[in-house]
Amino acid sequence: MRRRLALGTAVLTATGLLAVAVPQQAQAAAACPGRKVRALHFATGSVLVYKRDGHVCAVTVPEKPGTKRQMSVSVQARGDRPVVDSGRFAYRAGPVTVYVGKRCVWLRGTVSGRSVSSGWTLC
Repeated sequence: MRRRLALGTAVLTATGLLAVAVPQQAQAAAACPGRKVRALHFATGSVLVYKRDGHVCAVTVPEKPGTKRQMSVSVQARGDRPVVDSGRFAYRAGPVTVYVGKRCVWLRGTVSGRSVSSGWTLC
């Protein structure tokens, strides 16, 4: 009985430690389907870009998560208007998914006033 209790406690402790150790990029990957094709890094965060079946999905993650701050992510397929998720978030802005087919896309992301813009890419 004691052995089972000790084993159960060890498993729960390990699980808790793993949950704490999961990086932001892994959580962002869970939000977007597909494979990671780009990462746009800037001073206060990163825009992570995933692609699958002609769709592009993007999220903005802060360098230091946990505190709510102004964030945004934007994906624009050439010839269309940008799709934006903007607001005060603690862990990520997005996901934003757009059907692009074989068109180029323009990606933008901001965290706390700092930003990144890709120009036309993934052509």
